[in-house]
Amino acid sequence: MAATRDTSQRRLQISELVRQQGSVQVSTLVDRFGVSAQTVRKDLRYLAERGVMSRAYGGAIDSGVINGTLAEPNYEAKSTTHLDEKRRIGVCAAALVNVGDTIAIDSGTTAIELAKALPDAEITVVTNDFGVLTALAPKHNINIVMLGGELRRRNMAFYGGLTIEALDALHVDKLFLGVDGFDLERGITTHYEPEALLNRKMVEAAGLVVSITDSSKFGRVCLHRIVPVTALDMLITDTNAPEDIVQASHQLGFKLQLA
Repeated sequence: MAATRDTSQRRLQISELVRQQGSVQVSTLVDRFGVSAQTVRKDLRYLAERGVMSRAYGGAIDSGVINGTLAEPNYEAKSTTHLDEKRRIGVCAAALVNVGDTIAIDSGTTAIELAKALPDAEITVVTNDFGVLTALAPKHNINIVMLGGELRRRNMAFYGGLTIEALDALHVDKLFLGVDGFDLERGITTHYEPEALLNRKMVEAAGLVVSITDSSKFGRVCLHRIVPVTALDMLITDTNAPEDIVQASHQLGFKLQLA
């Protein structure tokens, strides 16, 4: 009876973690509950069969995420969550930028930390993010190319046909791509379809594609796919990255940098 009770309690706690976080990783659950990976996978299979979650590579995600119903966090929440990790990632990403580079910086709070970390040097930055623009404006040696369009106040960035058209004549040396979801099987995803369209265009225009994301995004899947993980040249994330991501960097051929 005790073993049955322990199993039920563990599965209840796993369900709550998935509901709160949107996703869980097998390795994290093994450490948390002190059980084997085989036991955790059995728990996830049990819960997936009952519709509580959906299995994903190395873990599971909230079924609501697959259906696109997981609420997108508001701008204020994003700007204060995992801030230390985002700052470290921003500093690491900025170190990749050389004088004379033309770079594109996607929207998002990690992108803003990259903009803050950039030196006031002769660099051209293409962006659609209002926060990135604000961070770069005092740096007078940086040439800023702002992609126009319609302002989406949910994340303070510009989207639409005009935004995409503005990229047609541009080529950038490096793209720094933020993400809402990063799943090894389902790829890099976002909550907002116009963002997915713009990001794909940015990838096409870039010589080097660098994803910048904190580890909370791993295992998350949002409704709109941007690109598969194989489209990345590099991933910069924090030191809490799960082991599957480390292994995937070798298997899929992208460079991994931990901040």
